[in-house]
Amino acid sequence: MAKPANTAAPEQSAPEQPDRQLGPVMKFMSGPAKWADDRTGIGGIMAGRIPNLFNLRKLFPDHWSFMLGEIALYSFIVLLITGTFLTLWFKPSMGEIEYEGSYQLLRGLPMSEAYASTLNISFDIRGGLLIRQIHHWAALLFVASMLVHAMRNFFTGAFRKPRELNWAIGATLLFLGMTEGFLGYSIPDDLLSGVGVRIIFGAIQSIPLIGSYLETWFLGGEYPGDLLVPRMYMLHILLIPAVILALVGVHLILIFYNKHTQFPGPGRTEKNVVGFPFFPVYTAKAGGFMFIVAGVIVLMAALMQINPVWVYGPYNPAEVSAGSQPDWYIGYLEGALRIMPNWEWHLGPTTWSWNIFIPAIIGFVALPLAIGVYPFLEKWVTGDDREHHLLDRPRNAPNRTAIGVAAITVYVVLMVGGANDVIATHFHLNLNRITEVLRWAIFIAPIITFIMTKRICIGLQRAANDRVLHGSETGVITRAPSGGYSEADKQITQGEKYMITQHEQQVPLELGEQTDENGVARKGTLKERARRPFTRWFYAHNVPLPTREEIDEAAHHGAHGDGHEIDGHEVDGHGVDGHEIEGSETGREVTTGH
Repeated sequence: MAKPANTAAPEQSAPEQPDRQLGPVMKFMSGPAKWADDRTGIGGIMAGRIPNLFNLRKLFPDHWSFMLGEIALYSFIVLLITGTFLTLWFKPSMGEIEYEGSYQLLRGLPMSEAYASTLNISFDIRGGLLIRQIHHWAALLFVASMLVHAMRNFFTGAFRKPRELNWAIGATLLFLGMTEGFLGYSIPDDLLSGVGVRIIFGAIQSIPLIGSYLETWFLGGEYPGDLLVPRMYMLHILLIPAVILALVGVHLILIFYNKHTQFPGPGRTEKNVVGFPFFPVYTAKAGGFMFIVAGVIVLMAALMQINPVWVYGPYNPAEVSAGSQPDWYIGYLEGALRIMPNWEWHLGPTTWSWNIFIPAIIGFVALPLAIGVYPFLEKWVTGDDREHHLLDRPRNAPNRTAIGVAAITVYVVLMVGGANDVIATHFHLNLNRITEVLRWAIFIAPIITFIMTKRICIGLQRAANDRVLHGSETGVITRAPSGGYSEADKQITQGEKYMITQHEQQVPLELGEQTDENGVARKGTLKERARRPFTRWFYAHNVPLPTREEIDEAAHHGAHGDGHEIDGHEVDGHGVDGHEIEGSETGREVTTGH
């Protein structure tokens, strides 16, 4: 029997589709999208690959300096707890009343309800004074620990790819923490804080063209008005804490996603983590350390008085406290205002007060802005777009270390300027001479400290290389039969040699071919030529590492450090000093979600 004919239409192959070219908008967005994906994994999340942020066995390295960020976090937790208590009793009102509280020396004086409620918390609410002082000390420690934490990250190069975004978030947190601290310091409406608020609103008025309008908008009229404390209170307890809390969450998520940086050592590479699991090791450590930080803050609050507002009295615009000083983190702005020359412009009916605007407004914004943009400047100078998970020793990046010390020098000079009157009265010096010296020092001192720091770092590199080649001094002096004296050197261990020589030798950028085979300038050539002098300056003075041949020749006992054992530590991927090693090609864990 014949089979029926196949009536199905034959399959036709789909015509080849030409490659789709990205339009100008998508081409423009592709660069920022890749940049964000490299640092946050946002592309994988949009594609359904959810990062495993809840891996409780994730490894974290162990080093004491990593606790600086934890101190900031735990101080913030203490601030939230004590701030909640204080909001129950504080009255954010500038309405004038006559004080009838328990502090006899101020009875019968007119004052704002905000100041009266602060006195009430201090003297009439059980435990109120202790909570106030815990809150204030925690605020100071919060800002201080963030600043020291940023310094540790800066000097060790922890801000490099893929952590530039997290570094910028940290700089924003520092800026918000300083603003939050100033607002909390100001809302009691005492005489000392009122002077600081008057200075700030004078600085706002100095903003060219719009300053007076901004002041009127915020106060609802002339200074001080009736809305100053309520509006600062709203910012202090609601808006800024919410932003800080959100940024802290993002900061911690990015730390978990990008994995923590680690100091170089045996078995540690750019593609692994040597440390202990988050659970149960670090959860136990973190919990215990949180109570230690909280306990220290409580101890400080119980034993060391801070901000006794009853001594200053209520704020009166006609009065100023002699020798008044702000909290330390605002001291550099006070110093900048005091040493700034009297520069003003008079253009038509307007006055441009640069002597206030530059130090107070630009100075306040410049600190976190300079911190935030530095990673991008260094990346442009070095042309280094690789991921870095191993930290630098500060001596191995002498220019970066010198820049950091120079910045600290500027900060210290400004802090001294903020106390020029106190220095003059206590040491019987001329106030004007102090101001003149500081005006010169703000330019000269950073240059001196930069040069000194760079030379010290280079000297430490040379000394370290000498230890690798010739060993360390023993302190044992031997007299030879001929009468001469010598000191025997002791060869350092292979582990020490590895620690000294493990970092990559950075070299200045070398220009390649300027044109292609057709004589057309290559893409990026102008940028490379502009960048070359900076990268030469950044790397040119680094001391070359000793070569393997030089090390073997100096050892006199054959080759060492063959890669199987380093100072008794196993480096086979299973463990180093009892640490676990977690590693992958990217160093990130990703789980697929639907």
